[in-house]
Amino acid sequence: MTTTAKRWMTLLTVMGACLIGCAPAESASKNLSVYIGTYTRKGSKGVYLSKLNLASGALSKPTLAAETDNPSFLSIHPSGKFLYASGGATKIDGKHSGLITAFAIDKTSGKLTQLNRQPSGGRGPCYVTVDATGRCALTANYSSGSVASLAIGSDGKLRRPTSIVQHVGSSANKQRQKGPHAHSINLDPTNRFALAADLGADKLLVYKFDPSTATIKVNTPASISMKPGAGPRHFSFGPTGQFVYAINELDSTITTLTFNPKNGTLAKLQTVSTLPPDCKTANTTAEVQVHPSGKFLYGSNRGHDSIAIFSIDAKSRILKPIGHHSSGGKRPRNFRIDPTGKFLLAANQDSNNVVVFAIDQATGKLKPTGASITVSSPVCVKFHAPAL
Repeated sequence: MTTTAKRWMTLLTVMGACLIGCAPAESASKNLSVYIGTYTRKGSKGVYLSKLNLASGALSKPTLAAETDNPSFLSIHPSGKFLYASGGATKIDGKHSGLITAFAIDKTSGKLTQLNRQPSGGRGPCYVTVDATGRCALTANYSSGSVASLAIGSDGKLRRPTSIVQHVGSSANKQRQKGPHAHSINLDPTNRFALAADLGADKLLVYKFDPSTATIKVNTPASISMKPGAGPRHFSFGPTGQFVYAINELDSTITTLTFNPKNGTLAKLQTVSTLPPDCKTANTTAEVQVHPSGKFLYGSNRGHDSIAIFSIDAKSRILKPIGHHSSGGKRPRNFRIDPTGKFLLAANQDSNNVVVFAIDQATGKLKPTGASITVSSPVCVKFHAPAL
């Protein structure tokens, strides 16, 4: 079990005890911090902070945690002490480069203090994640179609990129796939491999990862190709780490793949639509998440403006459609399931709101709690465990 997983397990044990029978003075532990990344083009100022009440599903009024430009994706250090945001741009030797920003998290207020910024190793960074050891941040640069790794110091500050890998390739969609567009990168549960989804090249690429040197190297085989024109965007590992679910932005599908944690190889198992059979609405997808129980999977539709719901077969890991639920707004770019598995928070970019849904633990279906907060152009939701 990773450091992050152990930390969440400890937190959930404490929360579970509290929710069963805490004194009123202990009620603060029912709240989970929620950081919201935004685009700052339309009134937002940066990263916002809200509190999710794990008993009622209510969200507190958001406050500005840190002023920064276009924090489009966030990642929290396994220690819970630092937060990293992709976004912003600079020039290095006359060339445009994106930026990754490191913040310290105030353990009392949750406010963020900027530590430093480093180049992302390419243009248009749209994703950042931190490995299980907390020694490395990985980022995907959409505009330049590259991925990079950056070492993290004990003080939480980022170092300059130690690895930069340029993707190559194009595919069937002449408007969106003229060249590579790296859209996400994540570590497998063993922390030995990094997988990257490239929308432009129609590939999931696999890298060997070394946390001691904060480097990535191309694996053999290096990638698996998706259906031409699919446009893989994000992906999520199942609980065992042996199955990967990739959501394809351009053709509104989800592909289930097997993953071999010994050698990093992938094999396609199934592809299903995220839309109802009779849907004729123009649509792209965005986020995909596996429920903590491993029983259900969710994907967001932009255009149909819904969350697609699937059950996951316990043995085969095949997906079976359950239905769809309105996201409660327009263009749900990102959503997140809280670590207890009780609630799903949908960030609707074009309607400027984050909506809370209760998850039926038996069926996986969603039910609005009535809770919603206003945030300008929300594009990422991340939960933060309080210091233990």
